[in-house]
Amino acid sequence: MSAFALQGVRITDFCWLWAGAYATSLLAFLGAEVIKIESLARVDPTRTMTLTMGSQTFEGIDQSPIFNGLNLNKLSVRLNLKQPQAIGLLRRIVQISDVVSENMRPGTLDRIGLGYDVLKDAKPDIIMLSSSAFGSEGPLRRYGGYAPSFACYSGLAHLTGYSDGLPSPMTGSVDLMSATTSAFAIMAALNHRQHTGQGQHIDLSSVESLAVFTGDALMEYIMNGKVQTRNGNHDRIMAPHNCYRCKGDDKWVSIAISTDAEWRAFCDAAGHPEWASDERFSDAYERWKNREELDRLVGDWTINHTHYEVTEILQKAGVAAMPSLSNEEILSDPHFKARNLAAEVEHPTLGKQLVLGPPWRLSETPARVTRSAPMIGEHNEYVLGELLGISLKEIARLIDAEIIY
Repeated sequence: MSAFALQGVRITDFCWLWAGAYATSLLAFLGAEVIKIESLARVDPTRTMTLTMGSQTFEGIDQSPIFNGLNLNKLSVRLNLKQPQAIGLLRRIVQISDVVSENMRPGTLDRIGLGYDVLKDAKPDIIMLSSSAFGSEGPLRRYGGYAPSFACYSGLAHLTGYSDGLPSPMTGSVDLMSATTSAFAIMAALNHRQHTGQGQHIDLSSVESLAVFTGDALMEYIMNGKVQTRNGNHDRIMAPHNCYRCKGDDKWVSIAISTDAEWRAFCDAAGHPEWASDERFSDAYERWKNREELDRLVGDWTINHTHYEVTEILQKAGVAAMPSLSNEEILSDPHFKARNLAAEVEHPTLGKQLVLGPPWRLSETPARVTRSAPMIGEHNEYVLGELLGISLKEIARLIDAEIIY
Protein backbone atom coordinates (compact mmCIF):
# COMPACT_ATOMS: atom_id res chain seq x y z
CA MET A 1 0.00 0.00 0.00
CA SER A 2 1.20 3.53 -0.75
CA ALA A 3 2.76 5.74 1.89
CA PHE A 4 0.66 8.09 3.99
CA ALA A 5 0.32 11.72 2.88
CA LEU A 6 1.73 12.98 6.20
CA GLN A 7 4.26 10.23 6.77
CA GLY A 8 7.22 11.72 8.64
CA VAL A 9 5.22 14.56 10.23
CA ARG A 10 5.19 14.56 14.03
CA ILE A 11 2.61 16.40 16.16
CA THR A 12 2.84 17.20 19.86
CA ASP A 13 -0.80 17.14 20.88
CA PHE A 14 -2.08 18.96 23.96
CA CYS A 15 -5.69 18.69 22.76
CA TRP A 16 -8.57 17.23 24.70
CA LEU A 17 -12.33 16.78 24.47
CA TRP A 18 -13.78 16.79 20.93
CA ALA A 19 -12.82 19.92 18.97
CA GLY A 20 -9.09 19.48 19.51
CA ALA A 21 -8.83 15.70 19.62
CA TYR A 22 -10.69 15.01 16.38
CA ALA A 23 -8.55 17.55 14.49
CA THR A 24 -5.34 15.70 15.26
CA SER A 25 -7.04 12.35 14.70
CA LEU A 26 -7.84 13.44 11.13
CA LEU A 27 -4.14 14.16 10.64
CA ALA A 28 -3.24 10.82 12.22
CA PHE A 29 -5.43 9.13 9.58
CA LEU A 30 -3.06 10.72 7.05
CA GLY A 31 -0.04 9.19 8.74
CA ALA A 32 1.14 11.94 11.08
CA GLU A 33 2.73 10.63 14.28
CA VAL A 34 0.54 12.28 16.92
CA ILE A 35 1.91 12.22 20.47
CA LYS A 36 -0.93 12.98 22.87
CA ILE A 37 0.30 14.66 26.06
CA GLU A 38 -1.70 13.39 29.04
CA SER A 39 -1.53 13.25 32.81
CA LEU A 40 -3.41 11.60 35.63
CA ALA A 41 -3.48 15.09 37.16
CA ARG A 42 -5.66 16.30 34.26
CA VAL A 43 -7.45 13.44 32.55
CA ASP A 44 -9.16 14.11 29.25
CA PRO A 45 -12.90 14.24 30.15
CA THR A 46 -13.74 11.97 27.21
CA ARG A 47 -11.85 9.23 29.08
CA THR A 48 -14.34 9.47 31.94
CA MET A 49 -17.72 10.37 30.39
CA THR A 50 -19.99 8.49 28.01
CA LEU A 51 -21.52 11.72 26.61
CA THR A 52 -23.57 10.49 23.62
CA MET A 53 -23.36 6.78 24.45
CA GLY A 54 -26.66 6.74 26.34
CA SER A 55 -26.80 4.01 28.96
CA GLN A 56 -23.47 2.45 27.99
CA THR A 57 -21.11 2.34 30.95
CA PHE A 58 -17.44 1.54 31.33
CA GLU A 59 -14.82 1.26 34.03
CA GLY A 60 -11.44 2.96 34.06
CA ILE A 61 -9.93 5.71 31.95
CA ASP A 62 -8.76 3.29 29.25
CA GLN A 63 -12.20 1.94 28.42
CA SER A 64 -14.10 4.90 26.99
CA PRO A 65 -15.59 4.22 23.54
CA ILE A 66 -15.89 7.98 22.95
CA PHE A 67 -12.19 8.53 23.64
CA ASN A 68 -11.33 5.59 21.41
CA GLY A 69 -13.36 7.02 18.54
CA LEU A 70 -11.77 10.47 18.80
CA ASN A 71 -8.12 9.48 19.24
CA LEU A 72 -7.44 6.71 16.74
CA ASN A 73 -3.89 6.16 15.47
CA LYS A 74 -2.36 8.28 18.27
CA LEU A 75 0.38 7.70 20.82
CA SER A 76 0.12 8.72 24.49
CA VAL A 77 2.77 9.91 26.91
CA ARG A 78 2.14 10.95 30.51
CA LEU A 79 3.80 14.17 31.67
CA ASN A 80 2.66 16.27 34.60
CA LEU A 81 2.53 19.88 33.39
CA LYS A 82 2.70 21.09 37.00
CA GLN A 83 6.30 19.86 37.22
CA PRO A 84 9.11 22.07 35.82
CA GLN A 85 11.12 19.04 34.70
CA ALA A 86 8.14 17.83 32.70
CA ILE A 87 8.01 21.20 30.93
CA GLY A 88 11.66 20.74 29.99
CA LEU A 89 10.92 17.32 28.55
CA LEU A 90 8.04 18.73 26.56
CA ARG A 91 10.30 21.35 25.01
CA ARG A 92 12.56 18.53 23.90
CA ILE A 93 9.59 16.72 22.33
CA VAL A 94 8.67 19.92 20.51
CA GLN A 95 12.23 20.17 19.15
CA ILE A 96 11.67 16.90 17.27
CA SER A 97 8.12 17.78 16.20
CA ASP A 98 6.67 19.65 13.24
CA VAL A 99 3.41 20.78 14.81
CA VAL A 100 2.08 21.61 18.28
CA SER A 101 -1.68 21.57 18.72
CA GLU A 102 -3.72 22.71 21.70
CA ASN A 103 -7.28 23.76 22.50
CA MET A 104 -6.95 25.19 25.98
CA ARG A 105 -8.14 28.60 27.12
CA PRO A 106 -5.90 31.32 25.57
CA GLY A 107 -2.75 31.94 27.60
CA THR A 108 -2.74 28.58 29.44
CA LEU A 109 0.42 27.23 27.80
CA ASP A 110 2.11 30.64 27.97
CA ARG A 111 1.73 30.64 31.75
CA ILE A 112 3.62 27.35 32.11
CA GLY A 113 6.39 28.21 29.67
CA LEU A 114 5.09 26.46 26.57
CA GLY A 115 3.74 29.40 24.58
CA TYR A 116 4.50 29.91 20.91
CA ASP A 117 7.37 32.36 21.45
CA VAL A 118 9.16 29.90 23.75
CA LEU A 119 8.53 26.92 21.46
CA LYS A 120 9.70 28.89 18.43
CA ASP A 121 13.04 29.41 20.17
CA ALA A 122 13.27 25.65 20.66
CA LYS A 123 12.17 24.90 17.05
CA PRO A 124 12.23 27.99 14.76
CA ASP A 125 10.01 26.46 12.06
CA ILE A 126 7.44 24.98 14.45
CA ILE A 127 3.77 25.23 13.49
CA MET A 128 1.45 25.80 16.44
CA LEU A 129 -2.34 25.60 16.36
CA SER A 130 -4.20 27.25 19.24
CA SER A 131 -7.91 26.49 18.99
CA SER A 132 -10.26 28.23 21.42
CA ALA A 133 -13.82 29.49 21.54
CA PHE A 134 -13.19 33.11 20.53
CA GLY A 135 -9.49 33.30 19.66
CA SER A 136 -6.71 34.98 21.63
CA GLU A 137 -7.76 38.57 20.87
CA GLY A 138 -10.90 40.59 21.41
CA PRO A 139 -13.25 41.22 24.35
CA LEU A 140 -14.30 37.55 24.70
CA ARG A 141 -10.82 36.02 24.54
CA ARG A 142 -10.74 35.00 28.21
CA TYR A 143 -14.01 33.07 28.05
CA GLY A 144 -13.90 29.31 27.77
CA GLY A 145 -16.31 27.59 25.45
CA TYR A 146 -17.86 24.31 24.40
CA ALA A 147 -19.86 23.24 21.36
CA PRO A 148 -23.18 24.89 22.37
CA SER A 149 -21.49 28.27 22.86
CA PHE A 150 -19.71 27.90 19.49
CA ALA A 151 -23.08 27.30 17.82
CA CYS A 152 -24.84 30.16 19.60
CA TYR A 153 -22.21 32.86 19.09
CA SER A 154 -21.66 31.86 15.46
CA GLY A 155 -25.36 32.24 14.64
CA LEU A 156 -25.83 28.62 13.58
CA ALA A 157 -28.01 27.82 16.59
CA HIS A 158 -30.34 30.69 15.75
CA LEU A 159 -30.80 29.30 12.23
CA THR A 160 -31.23 25.66 13.28
CA GLY A 161 -34.46 24.24 14.66
CA TYR A 162 -38.20 24.44 14.14
CA SER A 163 -39.92 27.76 13.52
CA ASP A 164 -42.02 27.39 16.69
CA GLY A 165 -39.16 26.00 18.80
CA LEU A 166 -35.94 27.03 20.46
CA PRO A 167 -32.55 27.37 18.75
CA SER A 168 -30.63 24.09 18.47
CA PRO A 169 -27.10 24.09 19.97
CA MET A 170 -26.24 20.96 17.89
CA THR A 171 -23.75 19.86 20.60
CA GLY A 172 -20.90 17.57 19.52
CA SER A 173 -21.37 17.93 15.77
CA VAL A 174 -20.27 21.55 16.09
CA ASP A 175 -17.01 20.46 17.74
CA LEU A 176 -16.29 18.18 14.80
CA MET A 177 -16.90 21.01 12.32
CA SER A 178 -14.41 23.21 14.19
CA ALA A 179 -11.96 20.29 14.34
CA THR A 180 -12.10 19.86 10.56
CA THR A 181 -11.22 23.54 10.15
CA SER A 182 -8.27 23.08 12.51
CA ALA A 183 -6.99 20.10 10.54
CA PHE A 184 -7.27 22.06 7.28
CA ALA A 185 -5.41 25.02 8.81
CA ILE A 186 -2.54 22.77 9.92
CA MET A 187 -2.36 21.20 6.45
CA ALA A 188 -2.21 24.67 4.90
CA ALA A 189 0.57 25.67 7.32
CA LEU A 190 2.56 22.52 6.49
CA ASN A 191 2.22 23.34 2.80
CA HIS A 192 3.39 26.90 3.45
CA ARG A 193 6.40 25.67 5.41
CA GLN A 194 7.29 23.20 2.66
CA HIS A 195 7.55 26.11 0.21
CA THR A 196 9.04 28.78 2.48
CA GLY A 197 10.67 27.00 5.43
CA GLN A 198 8.61 29.17 7.77
CA GLY A 199 6.51 27.99 10.69
CA GLN A 200 3.59 29.96 12.11
CA HIS A 201 1.11 30.33 14.95
CA ILE A 202 -2.49 29.60 13.96
CA ASP A 203 -4.94 31.41 16.26
CA LEU A 204 -8.25 29.67 15.52
CA SER A 205 -11.61 30.81 16.84
CA SER A 206 -14.13 27.97 16.83
CA VAL A 207 -16.94 30.52 16.72
CA GLU A 208 -15.51 32.13 13.58
CA SER A 209 -14.86 28.75 11.95
CA LEU A 210 -18.62 28.10 12.24
CA ALA A 211 -19.81 31.61 11.39
CA VAL A 212 -18.69 31.03 7.79
CA PHE A 213 -21.71 28.73 7.38
CA THR A 214 -24.11 31.63 7.95
CA GLY A 215 -22.98 33.62 4.90
CA ASP A 216 -26.35 33.59 3.12
CA ALA A 217 -28.13 34.82 6.25
CA LEU A 218 -25.59 37.61 6.74
CA MET A 219 -25.83 38.69 3.11
CA GLU A 220 -29.63 38.74 3.21
CA TYR A 221 -29.53 41.03 6.23
CA ILE A 222 -26.88 43.29 4.69
CA MET A 223 -28.51 43.47 1.26
CA ASN A 224 -32.23 43.22 2.09
CA GLY A 225 -32.53 44.03 5.79
CA LYS A 226 -34.19 40.67 6.46
CA VAL A 227 -33.31 38.44 9.41
CA GLN A 228 -33.42 34.72 8.69
CA THR A 229 -34.63 32.44 11.44
CA ARG A 230 -35.38 28.78 12.04
CA ASN A 231 -37.53 26.98 9.52
CA GLY A 232 -37.23 23.30 10.41
CA ASN A 233 -36.68 21.10 7.37
CA HIS A 234 -38.46 23.46 4.99
CA ASP A 235 -36.63 25.05 2.08
CA ARG A 236 -37.03 28.65 0.95
CA ILE A 237 -37.85 27.54 -2.61
CA MET A 238 -38.56 23.81 -2.81
CA ALA A 239 -41.72 22.01 -1.69
CA PRO A 240 -42.26 19.28 -0.70
CA HIS A 241 -39.02 19.52 1.27
CA ASN A 242 -39.28 17.89 4.66
CA CYS A 243 -38.73 14.82 6.83
CA TYR A 244 -41.88 12.68 6.90
CA ARG A 245 -43.00 10.07 9.40
CA CYS A 246 -43.11 6.47 8.17
CA LYS A 247 -44.41 3.15 9.42
CA GLY A 248 -42.61 1.96 12.56
CA ASP A 249 -41.30 3.42 15.79
CA ASP A 250 -39.76 6.86 15.14
CA LYS A 251 -39.00 6.13 11.48
CA TRP A 252 -38.68 9.00 9.02
CA VAL A 253 -37.76 9.73 5.41
CA SER A 254 -36.43 12.94 3.83
CA ILE A 255 -37.97 14.00 0.52
CA ALA A 256 -36.91 16.97 -1.64
CA ILE A 257 -38.56 18.01 -4.92
CA SER A 258 -37.04 20.79 -6.99
CA THR A 259 -38.82 20.72 -10.38
CA ASP A 260 -42.29 20.28 -11.86
CA ALA A 261 -41.10 17.07 -13.54
CA GLU A 262 -40.00 15.65 -10.21
CA TRP A 263 -43.35 16.64 -8.70
CA ARG A 264 -45.29 14.79 -11.40
CA ALA A 265 -43.03 11.76 -10.98
CA PHE A 266 -43.65 11.84 -7.23
CA CYS A 267 -47.42 11.99 -7.66
CA ASP A 268 -47.39 9.00 -10.03
CA ALA A 269 -45.05 6.99 -7.78
CA ALA A 270 -47.20 7.73 -4.72
CA GLY A 271 -50.34 6.62 -6.53
CA HIS A 272 -51.90 10.09 -6.47
CA PRO A 273 -51.68 11.49 -10.02
CA GLU A 274 -54.55 13.86 -9.18
CA TRP A 275 -52.20 15.92 -6.97
CA ALA A 276 -50.26 16.98 -10.06
CA SER A 277 -53.35 18.69 -11.51
CA ASP A 278 -54.43 20.30 -8.22
CA GLU A 279 -54.24 24.10 -8.67
CA ARG A 280 -52.76 24.45 -5.19
CA PHE A 281 -49.68 22.52 -6.35
CA SER A 282 -49.58 23.54 -10.03
CA ASP A 283 -46.06 25.03 -9.92
CA ALA A 284 -43.14 25.49 -7.54
CA TYR A 285 -44.43 28.75 -6.09
CA GLU A 286 -47.94 27.39 -5.48
CA ARG A 287 -46.51 24.28 -3.84
CA TRP A 288 -44.35 26.43 -1.62
CA LYS A 289 -47.28 28.67 -0.62
CA ASN A 290 -49.35 25.59 0.27
CA ARG A 291 -46.51 23.57 1.77
CA GLU A 292 -48.30 22.86 5.07
CA GLU A 293 -51.22 21.19 3.30
CA LEU A 294 -48.77 19.48 0.96
CA ASP A 295 -46.78 18.13 3.90
CA ARG A 296 -50.00 16.71 5.38
CA LEU A 297 -50.83 14.87 2.16
CA VAL A 298 -47.31 13.52 1.71
CA GLY A 299 -47.22 12.43 5.35
CA ASP A 300 -50.53 10.61 4.97
CA TRP A 301 -48.89 8.58 2.20
CA THR A 302 -45.47 7.91 3.81
CA ILE A 303 -46.98 6.72 7.11
CA ASN A 304 -48.25 3.61 5.30
CA HIS A 305 -44.76 2.55 4.23
CA THR A 306 -41.42 1.96 5.89
CA HIS A 307 -38.71 4.58 5.33
CA TYR A 308 -36.84 2.07 3.16
CA GLU A 309 -39.92 1.41 1.02
CA VAL A 310 -40.53 5.12 0.42
CA THR A 311 -36.88 5.60 -0.50
CA GLU A 312 -36.94 2.74 -3.02
CA ILE A 313 -40.23 3.86 -4.60
CA LEU A 314 -39.15 7.47 -5.04
CA GLN A 315 -35.56 6.93 -6.06
CA LYS A 316 -36.75 4.60 -8.83
CA ALA A 317 -38.96 7.48 -10.01
CA GLY A 318 -36.05 9.94 -9.99
CA VAL A 319 -37.12 11.77 -6.83
CA ALA A 320 -34.62 12.60 -4.09
CA ALA A 321 -35.45 10.57 -0.98
CA MET A 322 -33.41 9.06 1.82
CA PRO A 323 -34.31 7.36 5.10
CA SER A 324 -33.37 9.06 8.34
CA LEU A 325 -31.20 6.34 9.85
CA SER A 326 -30.44 5.40 13.43
CA ASN A 327 -26.87 4.60 14.43
CA GLU A 328 -27.57 0.89 14.09
CA GLU A 329 -29.10 1.38 10.64
CA ILE A 330 -26.15 3.46 9.47
CA LEU A 331 -23.65 0.76 10.39
CA SER A 332 -25.69 -1.92 8.62
CA ASP A 333 -26.46 0.21 5.55
CA PRO A 334 -25.14 -1.44 2.34
CA HIS A 335 -23.88 1.85 0.91
CA PHE A 336 -22.09 2.68 4.15
CA LYS A 337 -20.43 -0.72 4.08
CA ALA A 338 -19.53 -0.46 0.39
CA ARG A 339 -17.71 2.82 1.06
CA ASN A 340 -15.68 1.22 3.88
CA LEU A 341 -16.53 4.11 6.18
CA ALA A 342 -16.03 2.02 9.30
CA ALA A 343 -13.04 -0.01 10.44
CA GLU A 344 -12.48 -2.65 13.09
CA VAL A 345 -9.71 -2.15 15.62
CA GLU A 346 -8.46 -4.31 18.47
CA HIS A 347 -8.34 -2.29 21.69
CA PRO A 348 -6.22 -3.64 24.60
CA THR A 349 -9.10 -3.44 27.10
CA LEU A 350 -12.24 -2.95 24.99
CA GLY A 351 -11.50 -5.74 22.56
CA LYS A 352 -12.73 -5.51 18.98
CA GLN A 353 -14.34 -2.15 18.27
CA LEU A 354 -16.09 -0.82 15.17
CA VAL A 355 -15.00 2.79 14.63
CA LEU A 356 -15.55 5.48 12.02
CA GLY A 357 -12.61 5.87 9.69
CA PRO A 358 -11.42 8.78 7.51
CA PRO A 359 -14.25 10.85 6.01
CA TRP A 360 -12.55 11.04 2.60
CA ARG A 361 -10.58 8.92 0.15
CA LEU A 362 -7.19 9.54 -1.43
CA SER A 363 -6.10 7.53 -4.44
CA GLU A 364 -2.30 7.59 -4.10
CA THR A 365 -1.83 8.01 -0.33
CA PRO A 366 -4.87 6.36 1.29
CA ALA A 367 -5.91 7.55 4.73
CA ARG A 368 -6.72 4.72 7.10
CA VAL A 369 -7.14 3.51 10.67
CA THR A 370 -4.03 1.67 11.85
CA ARG A 371 -4.59 1.32 15.59
CA SER A 372 -7.01 1.98 18.40
CA ALA A 373 -6.72 4.99 20.66
CA PRO A 374 -3.86 4.67 23.18
CA MET A 375 -4.11 3.73 26.80
CA ILE A 376 -2.94 6.62 28.96
CA GLY A 377 0.85 6.74 28.97
CA GLU A 378 1.07 3.65 26.76
CA HIS A 379 4.02 5.02 24.78
CA ASN A 380 6.11 6.55 27.56
CA GLU A 381 9.11 4.35 26.79
CA TYR A 382 8.96 4.96 23.04
CA VAL A 383 8.63 8.75 23.28
CA LEU A 384 10.92 9.37 26.26
CA GLY A 385 13.27 6.44 25.73
CA GLU A 386 13.60 5.90 22.00
CA LEU A 387 12.92 9.44 20.76
CA LEU A 388 14.53 11.45 23.59
CA GLY A 389 17.16 8.89 24.59
CA ILE A 390 16.24 8.71 28.28
CA SER A 391 17.26 5.49 30.01
CA LEU A 392 14.73 3.10 31.54
CA LYS A 393 16.28 3.76 34.94
CA GLU A 394 15.74 7.50 34.54
CA ILE A 395 12.18 6.94 33.30
CA ALA A 396 11.50 4.92 36.46
CA ARG A 397 12.87 7.79 38.55
CA LEU A 398 10.62 10.27 36.72
CA ILE A 399 7.64 8.06 37.50
CA ASP A 400 8.58 7.92 41.19
CA ALA A 401 8.91 11.71 41.23
CA GLU A 402 5.48 12.04 39.56
CA ILE A 403 6.99 13.93 36.66
CA ILE A 404 5.66 11.10 34.53
CA TYR A 405 2.21 10.96 36.13
